[in-house]
Amino acid sequence: MTQMLDSLPSQYDRRICCGYINATSQIQIIRIANIPSWYFERVVFPRQRLLFEALPESQLEIHTATFPSAILTDKISCDRLQVNEGD
Repeated sequence: MTQMLDSLPSQYDRRICCGYINATSQIQIIRIANIPSWYFERVVFPRQRLLFEALPESQLEIHTATFPSAILTDKISCDRLQVNEGD
């Protein structure tokens, strides 16, 4: 079962399904903050897979958790993370 939380507001109709895998051994915080009226943030544990809905122009920020804060380590365009139903 796939759980969709914080789905995009209804005015956005160009939604894509995206997938991200934390391939590191560290906890990561992923975030999308460049879409007006919508904010997405999740904690992703090592080797965890996450499916989420976004817009093609969304930017996924990846922050690596370090005590006592998190450091921005990468930004990925969500159109590069799009998954197809058959994948």
